[in-house]
Amino acid sequence: MPDQRRTAREVLALVTDDGTFTELPSPARESGPDGPLAWQGYDASRARAAERTGEAESVVCGTATVGGTRAVLIAFEFGFLGGSLGERTGDRLEAAYAHAREHRLPVVPLIATGGSRMQEGMVALTQLQRVARQSALTRAAGLPQIAVLRDPTTGGGWATLGAGADIVLALPGAQVGFAGSRVRPSDADPAAYTAEAQVAAGAADAVVRPQDVREVLGVWLRLLSGTDGQAPAPTATGPAGRPPSAPASTPADPPPPVPAPVPAALAPTGLPDTGWAAVQRARSPERPRAHAYLDAYFTTRVPLSGDRCGGTDPDGILCGFGEHQGRTVAFAAQTGAGTRPAGYRTAARLIRLADRLGVPVLTLVDTPGAANDAEAERQGAGAAIAEVFGAVAGARVPVTTLVIGEGGSGGALALAAPGNTWATPDSYFSVIAPELAAAILKRPREEIESTADQLRIRPQDLLELGIIRGIVRNSVQDSAP
Repeated sequence: MPDQRRTAREVLALVTDDGTFTELPSPARESGPDGPLAWQGYDASRARAAERTGEAESVVCGTATVGGTRAVLIAFEFGFLGGSLGERTGDRLEAAYAHAREHRLPVVPLIATGGSRMQEGMVALTQLQRVARQSALTRAAGLPQIAVLRDPTTGGGWATLGAGADIVLALPGAQVGFAGSRVRPSDADPAAYTAEAQVAAGAADAVVRPQDVREVLGVWLRLLSGTDGQAPAPTATGPAGRPPSAPASTPADPPPPVPAPVPAALAPTGLPDTGWAAVQRARSPERPRAHAYLDAYFTTRVPLSGDRCGGTDPDGILCGFGEHQGRTVAFAAQTGAGTRPAGYRTAARLIRLADRLGVPVLTLVDTPGAANDAEAERQGAGAAIAEVFGAVAGARVPVTTLVIGEGGSGGALALAAPGNTWATPDSYFSVIAPELAAAILKRPREEIESTADQLRIRPQDLLELGIIRGIVRNSVQDSAP
């Protein structure tokens, strides 16, 4: 049996810690013969599906631990009418989400579905609204949702439980797409409807081998749910399950988390004598980059990928969650290249998710500037940068920023935390690159170096101007936090 076509119980055994799964009670619903549409033969079809699979519906819901973290799991049984969603499926999903909010547990849908159940018509389709409502309430309660896409994940199941999750993992080769194989155009490229294609398009975060799912999912659950295995309290909502508009029973929101500590500088250098020396040092290929800083800072980290709008920017920015000194910290780290619109949108997605879960954020600034080619403009560079400015400005969790290389104009500033930005000695921050500043001012090339001095872009200049809080050097900061 292919890994993607395991039964619901087999998938639960694959993912959960041994002996920890407890099935939730199934809500009872009375209906007339052959369902809400009186579809002839529907009762017989359900009876055959139940006999074949041993399940009474297309989902199995329960609680278990995954890598030591307790969660609510929703496993689809594709053998039961193609894992389709009907009214009774909606009842089970609604009850599972309610249980998660009541007990403050993350939700993990393990999806394998062909979509809505034809024999129930529009009644089946409206279950998607119920699912979306439950997902929204769970999101407002500050609880993470991590989906695992099996084969196939299509139709409304993909458009709600799958694509609507905070983190989306997928099994290799799984068919994933809104249009199922029987309804898409006959000349459609089948490669576009795969897990791998969805990751490449920024709609899913990673493809994970079946034998690695428990470990990877366990790390995600631990990082997003807090180190004690329980989800953190929401940062700006009432008790679990209460929609944002409902009155809270607590007198005040919980305090924000402690800010992420500033990373130590990795290069043992003194401060630059001139502005141009600062630029040269920041542009040196020998200077430590984002990967080195993340490796030194985190004991464990997992990547978040994709802007959920069709794009990724793996060469321009690294985003994800990691563990630092026993605490979860979200990170968005520029890599030294020009950041593309998809990169900014991914960073904004990360910051909004961290803010909702009550997780502090670390940003590493290192870019000559936002990508400025024609394709970047067509992809909405200005709007994408505005998203990051807005996400940082509106964050209720603390954001910590370290400039580790080039700080080029607004493309760098968008990721910088107002009042909590630091710099390494081998970095600079400028309103624009000195070469471009000289060109704008119509100065000859021989005046580029003096222009760099005039811009006052050295770390010590930024500290004196009040742009940064301090300069970090080998774990010792030049000014107190």
